Amino acid sequence: MRRVLTTLMILLVVLVAGLSALVVMVNPNDFRAYMVRQVEARSGYQLNLEGPLRWHVWPQLSILSGRITLTAPGATEPVVRADNMRLDVSLLPLLSHQLKVKQVMLKGAVIQLTPQTRKMPQQGAPVAPKENTLPEVEDDRGWSWDIARLQVADSVLVFQQEDDEQVTVRNIRLQMEQNATHQASVDFSGRVNRNQRDLTLSVKANVDASEYPQRLSAAISDVQWQLHGGDAPPQGISGQGSLAAQWHHDSQQLSFSDLKLSANDSAFSGKGSVTLSEKPQWSLDLAFDTLNLDNLLTAKGSASSNAATAQQGQQAQPRRPRPVIANSEMQPEFTSLRDFSARVALRAKAILWRGMRFENVNGQFVNAAGLLTIPTLQGKMGEGEISLPGMLDVRHEKSHAAFQPKLDNVEIGTILKAFNYPISLTGKLSLAGDFSGNRIDADDFRRAWQGDARLELKESRMEGLNFQQLVQQAVARSSNVQAQQNYDNATRLDSLSAALTLDEGTMTLADMQGRSPLLTISGEGTLDLVRELCDTHFNVRVLEGWKGDGKLVDYLKETAIPLSVYGQWQSLNYSLQVDQILRKHLQEEAKRRLNDWADRNKDSQNGKDLKKLLNKL
Repeated sequence: MRRVLTTLMILLVVLVAGLSALVVMVNPNDFRAYMVRQVEARSGYQLNLEGPLRWHVWPQLSILSGRITLTAPGATEPVVRADNMRLDVSLLPLLSHQLKVKQVMLKGAVIQLTPQTRKMPQQGAPVAPKENTLPEVEDDRGWSWDIARLQVADSVLVFQQEDDEQVTVRNIRLQMEQNATHQASVDFSGRVNRNQRDLTLSVKANVDASEYPQRLSAAISDVQWQLHGGDAPPQGISGQGSLAAQWHHDSQQLSFSDLKLSANDSAFSGKGSVTLSEKPQWSLDLAFDTLNLDNLLTAKGSASSNAATAQQGQQAQPRRPRPVIANSEMQPEFTSLRDFSARVALRAKAILWRGMRFENVNGQFVNAAGLLTIPTLQGKMGEGEISLPGMLDVRHEKSHAAFQPKLDNVEIGTILKAFNYPISLTGKLSLAGDFSGNRIDADDFRRAWQGDARLELKESRMEGLNFQQLVQQAVARSSNVQAQQNYDNATRLDSLSAALTLDEGTMTLADMQGRSPLLTISGEGTLDLVRELCDTHFNVRVLEGWKGDGKLVDYLKETAIPLSVYGQWQSLNYSLQVDQILRKHLQEEAKRRLNDWADRNKDSQNGKDLKKLLNKL
């Protein structure tokens, strides 16, 4: 044991003595000019080292520098600034006048990828038809240059394209290792804070740069991200994912496959590509297991749901509105569609939106630099089906949207609840229509859209008013006819159809026809979607539930009684014209009996006079 310890001590002394001798004999500043020349020869960039270089021998033999800058040819600003740089070097190559850098570490660096730091050609310089991608032949200068690892800590990345807004990535931590064939492993994390949004991102990947710059591929095995603030939901959005990506220089195309990404409780997979040009061209094929938009988007309150707002105000204190981002209200919606073209295929097993659940959703989207067409967007909603093809044109100052919805046996109560309409109506809705407006927004649809549709409602139930009960009770109060007791405060219809017209907040219903075993209705009316008012007029025939005078009951079964329903949706008023109907019936009955008497006494003078009088009435 003593011999082992003695041997280790001797080796330690030799190592310390060797390093000490190296520090004394080799001046790291001898490498300064060589490093500057090599960086310029290989990349054209100008490396500037401030202050003297010095050795650092423990725990790793390293060369330390002061502030450094790296500037592209013709650029007005350096692409890299760093407070200090550390070069971890190998010991043995130094003995033979070789500089082998095992790792470069930058601390407190500011990396700027902006137009000011971009490489610019010199005036009058010839333009090469193609960049030279062949490796340079090393001249025998007595030294060689090799880097295996790069580490960046506590740094900032500033990214900007032309006149776009700058994006700043802070708290950058980067660890990259590569082998002799330029296959590297990358571990990156950083934080982006922009427009009151905070995005934390970390990525682990294996990169193959053996054919760079013609081709670059990466297998990204672990992506972790969190988004808070801005228009994100209060709980934020977080997720993880993985993908394989390839960059093709000749076609300027970035393609990716095996994409798997989650966001809160939503998850999707897919593949796609983007071709970089003045207006990038995207192609995406995405498949969702579940897409919960309610957990990803901030719900917008309805401006017209007064009752719902009042009810919520009693249950909980309203949330304060988020701060408005400066100038955000000046930007028209969806104008970013002008900046690219795209073809997107979407499939989803389930989509949750505004409390509605859509299943087996299939969508096709095509964007041509601001003209978004949706030839297919369909899925199942409960027991029904829904299709929503349409288009959105934002190429001009004023946008325009048009959709042709088609619904088949969709529960209307779910839709009314989703968009905060305080109408207690249920039933299976079928609809085919054509609607247009300027903005895709629920409140704007309520206020400013136009269109026409034909609708049918099966097994409907409208709470609050029982048409049969209203009519029969009114008749019972004015005659000796009795009505069957019905305590159900709702109107049920097996079928109801109408022609619908929407015009900037006013919905007109024409040619309404409804039927059930108890009653039939016809009518028309208007609904004010903004002020939540209605003004409707019905003709109601009650077919069942009568007791009493047989002739009067038969008359009532064949007679449509006018019924008007008007006022606020949540406190409706009604008026019935029963007295006029009964008075008319009495008049007609009296006239019939007088006619019968006149016919029996037609030969008498009284009969003749009565006949003349009746003919004048």
